[in-house]
Amino acid sequence: MKSILVIYPEVDITKIAVYRNTSLIFLKSIRHKADEMAAFTDVTDQLDYRTGLIMQELNNNQIELADISVVMARGGLIKPVKSGIYQVNEAMKRDLKKGIMGRHATNLGGLIGDKIASQLPDAKAYLADPVVVDELEHIARVSGLPQIERTSIFHALNHKNVSREYAKSINRKYEELSLVVAYIGSGGVSVGAHHNGKVVDVNQAFDGDGPFSMTRTGSLPVGQVIDLCFSGKYTRDEMRKLITEQGGILAYLGTKSLSQVISMVDEGDEQATLILDAMVYQVAKEIGSMATVLECKVDAILVMGAIMNSRFFTQHLMRRIEKIAPVSIYPVVNDLDSLAMNGITIIQGEAEILEYL
Repeated sequence: MKSILVIYPEVDITKIAVYRNTSLIFLKSIRHKADEMAAFTDVTDQLDYRTGLIMQELNNNQIELADISVVMARGGLIKPVKSGIYQVNEAMKRDLKKGIMGRHATNLGGLIGDKIASQLPDAKAYLADPVVVDELEHIARVSGLPQIERTSIFHALNHKNVSREYAKSINRKYEELSLVVAYIGSGGVSVGAHHNGKVVDVNQAFDGDGPFSMTRTGSLPVGQVIDLCFSGKYTRDEMRKLITEQGGILAYLGTKSLSQVISMVDEGDEQATLILDAMVYQVAKEIGSMATVLECKVDAILVMGAIMNSRFFTQHLMRRIEKIAPVSIYPVVNDLDSLAMNGITIIQGEAEILEYL
């Protein structure tokens, strides 16, 4: 029986899982200490370090490496691609190392996956619906300034997986539905307009576009951002960190712990209540915006994220969006399961393997 190894790198954690068919047989989150990570100048310098830790965990837990035939990795910032499953190849590894669309821990997924697969007797490495899936309509790319084109970088794996799951639950095909899908993550918030199986518009959450989140600022008044950039207080890298890592809930409340924020609201903290409600407000605005992309002909709104376990957040969001279309809530989002399901289609010979060029 063949096994699937799933690799999901984050900034300070590497999650790994092993599946046999649909059964999860091993799960581990490897946490990386700040002082250890500080030794690496660039994210791709962590390749051997993280790979070694993964192999150590697999060996220590008596995982039969010979049984692993598919290594599914979190998708990185490669060139824009269409939705699907891609085998990691030399062109992809080159672009992941180069950071052709940006530098982030997600770029390590394909690199680690390929390095581990090369050490196994019968395994290949793949990505499924990486964050750069690009199905935007031409009109959605127009920014308002010719030098800047809107791009598609979002939680494609989650969007596609939950959309297909929802379609199956109502005995419809994803390719015949019009959906607004929102992923509210600990990092960014991505809200997409899905029409006939394609994400025709979506906010660029990676660079802080759209609603603010636990650590990202969301869209900001451009003029004031320019003033900050030239204030002399911040370098270019510091400005990027301010927008993508130090903004949002963290900037206002001093924590990025969802449970802590929810507790503050439940205890009546007025500032926490205002800020969390403002986040609800911005998410609702983005959902409404994407509904207009679909000419307000929306079959359903799908909202994902652990924050939907908050009664406050869910009730306040529903109050603002429930009249647009029926709403389905998904408080449990498992990226590892989503990747594993793609791996199963490979083992069963049902997947179309796309080539990255």
